[in-house]
Amino acid sequence: MLHPSYSDLMKVVNSDCEPGEAKVVNSRYSIVMATSRRARQIIGGDEPYIDEVDKKPLSIAVDELNQAKIKIISDEED
Repeated sequence: MLHPSYSDLMKVVNSDCEPGEAKVVNSRYSIVMATSRRARQIIGGDEPYIDEVDKKPLSIAVDELNQAKIKIISDEED
């Protein structure tokens, strides 16, 4: 089982949304795409935002998202 769960990650990502405002993430797919993109950045040489030496890049990306060290932005905000 994945820890934290998808629903926990979605709560963290959407925590900055005001009531009535559109959520940043509406599906598991968005979480998967965001963490895989960040994992590829780490593999490509980007420094992790957390101090985890012995973890795999995807685990680091999930932890960064869970600790709100990274944010998911929509394509319109790019």
